[in-house]
Amino acid sequence: MKKITISTLREMKEKGEKISMLTAYDYPTARMVDETGIEVILVGDSLGMVVLGYDSTLPVTMEDMLHHTKAVMRGVKNSLVVADMPFMSYQVSKEEALHNAGRFVQEAGAPTVKLEGGREMSQTISFIVQAGIPVMGHLGLTPQMVNQFGGFKAQGKNSAAAKRLLEDAKILEEAGAYAIVLEAIPTSLGKIISQEISIPTIGIGAGVDCDGQVLVSNDMLGLYEKFTPSFVKQYSKLHQAIKQSLQSYHEEVKKGLFPAQEHSFDLEINDL
Repeated sequence: MKKITISTLREMKEKGEKISMLTAYDYPTARMVDETGIEVILVGDSLGMVVLGYDSTLPVTMEDMLHHTKAVMRGVKNSLVVADMPFMSYQVSKEEALHNAGRFVQEAGAPTVKLEGGREMSQTISFIVQAGIPVMGHLGLTPQMVNQFGGFKAQGKNSAAAKRLLEDAKILEEAGAYAIVLEAIPTSLGKIISQEISIPTIGIGAGVDCDGQVLVSNDMLGLYEKFTPSFVKQYSKLHQAIKQSLQSYHEEVKKGLFPAQEHSFDLEINDL
């Protein structure tokens, strides 16, 4: 498999070939995802909820993201890695946004970054792109705006809101974004946006007509049991399987069944 680049994604859209994207937050997961041929790995600030135990993505820091991005990069050979810019790492000023985007490139080795927001972020995106760092946009349900939205709610559900999201997508394309994540918007709107812009759209709860799809790996593997969004398909139920294995280990230790002979070492000791 050849190395995936942003040019690869654009070519895939032009050919009508779907793009597969999944999150990873550590070395072993990144290595497995990379080996499957999945084109894009997102080091998402969703790690705040599924790895660090927060109630939202808002407490996640640059240091958190850099730490996990470094681990992911060590496990990747072919997939394109996208580092999520956390809350308040790009909203203060475009200069600070560029500085933090540069940290992902210099310190973590990530080739691209992602940030949330529509037209209000267009100048920031353009500023980062002009400095040579590719940027993926994110529209619809943008989790860093959860307090403004009043919760994790679907977006673009009326004609005015849908029109604004379509306009925002075109503005982000003009600003230089190489792709856009569309989260929790109506299927019909996902289709329209995907047809109206030339850069790839990556859907999460945005319908099958987007150019690609992304899920949080912990959600689709059934590792995060607290909440599963309605748009997530669980391909495994690993939380239950792992918990059962841990319980079996605990019981065998208590009963003296582990370690058994095959898990132990023996030595002939004479004349002690």
